[in-house]
Amino acid sequence: MRIILYFILVVIVTACAQTVSRVDPGQQIDLSGRWNDSDSRQVAEKMIAELLTSSRYQEYAKELSKRPTIIVGLIRNRTSEHIDANNYIKKFEVAIFNSNVADLVESDSFRDKLREERAQQQDFADPATLAQWGKEVGANLMLFGEMTSETDVLNKQRVVNYITTLFLTDMETNKRVWYGQHEIKKYIRK
Repeated sequence: MRIILYFILVVIVTACAQTVSRVDPGQQIDLSGRWNDSDSRQVAEKMIAELLTSSRYQEYAKELSKRPTIIVGLIRNRTSEHIDANNYIKKFEVAIFNSNVADLVESDSFRDKLREERAQQQDFADPATLAQWGKEVGANLMLFGEMTSETDVLNKQRVVNYITTLFLTDMETNKRVWYGQHEIKKYIRK
């Protein structure tokens, strides 16, 4: 009897065992068919490359006669899935920063933290090292947009089309400098 109980216990423990292995973060793994990190990275890199090489952006930079400064605003998730918007926005910021074709300024939440620190420095830091007020760089352009999805379902098949739409707008004139869309379509069978 003990042998049978021991055998059952071994079977239960091994059945519940979990295997974890490290993989390259750049490797595309799609388990559920839902939006994932590979999709975010692919869309951000492709759309920012398209934006920065577009004739309208190039013309804007030429007229400005300096490297434009961009702030990434809100990218709304209007899909039915939970997608971490902050993580998605960070992928766009990384792509802009690494492009060396535009400068990037901090978003509102980080700017507030920097201003708080700057205010504290005024009272406590050595005057030779404290950060001065009025030296912030203003953004010329704001990137914002939304993400939507369309789903078609039949029997055990599903097609989901994710659409990211971005707008790059001049902060002073509200004139749209660039407008782009990128789609990822996924076919899922169960």
